[in-house]
Amino acid sequence: MKEDQEIKSLEAGMERLKQIAERLEQKDLPIEEAVGLFEEGMKLVQKCSRLLDEAEERVRVLMKDETSGKILEKELDQGESTLESYP
Repeated sequence: MKEDQEIKSLEAGMERLKQIAERLEQKDLPIEEAVGLFEEGMKLVQKCSRLLDEAEERVRVLMKDETSGKILEKELDQGESTLESYP
């Protein structure tokens, strides 16, 4: 992937990271290419982390109780019955 191509989704970023890791594991990789791939991978890790943080913030906003202003958190796999409220 070239620098001018922008990763727009977490899934695309993770897929590219997988490709980079697979290429870095190859023994015939020239050092210049390895360093370039490592740099690209580090930038992708930062981008994916930002995308996860943004998604988490959006979920928190969606879960905010309009009456009390408190963030409502629950385990996603346990359903509606286990709802806790945090200030």
